[in-house]
Amino acid sequence: MSELNRRDAMLAAGAGAAAVTLAGSAPAFGQGAPAPVPAFAGNHQPRPLRFDPAKLPGLSEKLITSHWQNNYQGSVKGLNTVEQKLAAAMADKDFPALIYSGLKREELHRTGSVVLHENYFGALGGNGKPAGDVAQALTGAFGSFDAWEAEFKRTAMSLAGGSGWAILTYNGHTRSLHNYWAWDHMHGAVTGVPLIALDMYEHAYHMDYGTQAAKYVDAVLANLDWEIVDARYRAALA
Repeated sequence: MSELNRRDAMLAAGAGAAAVTLAGSAPAFGQGAPAPVPAFAGNHQPRPLRFDPAKLPGLSEKLITSHWQNNYQGSVKGLNTVEQKLAAAMADKDFPALIYSGLKREELHRTGSVVLHENYFGALGGNGKPAGDVAQALTGAFGSFDAWEAEFKRTAMSLAGGSGWAILTYNGHTRSLHNYWAWDHMHGAVTGVPLIALDMYEHAYHMDYGTQAAKYVDAVLANLDWEIVDARYRAALA
């Protein structure tokens, strides 16, 4: 694995994934602990794609670029705006609790969107061939790698035509691997570290596949970089 890929995987998957992934000012992996980031800094920066979007078999450059520019970057900008509004609200002792509640919900929604999108894009660019400790762990957890893949696909397709994410997660509470269903960006195991996040919102596939979501799921799995997934798994264990 190249040092660049290792950095991307480790930054995306350590315990406390949200804080690590969203720390736009954090140093590169291997250069010391991330510097503290104020809770409402509002200065998150989008991560560039680590692959050429024109070279993913089965996923068009137009689809990937639109998804990355509009949906992912839109959430980064939205999170910055919400954090700035939260900071301003905390400076006003008379700020209405009802309005603050709405901002906190939007903060969680935008944070989840940024984390999951960075996980999604960060694992693309590979050949889809399972490898490493995580492949063996999935065999142990599900009986075989094929059994895991079948359950992951079924989880994804249960969301097709609607919205949400299928997420291979390391559950730190039970110390086990699970495929979790997430209806939106705010669903997920409380102690879970996402290893693979598959975007099942229609914007992720409709441009290429229309209603044929199963073909999109196959295309994403065929482009997974399992070195990245394995590094995320090992980071979660550590």
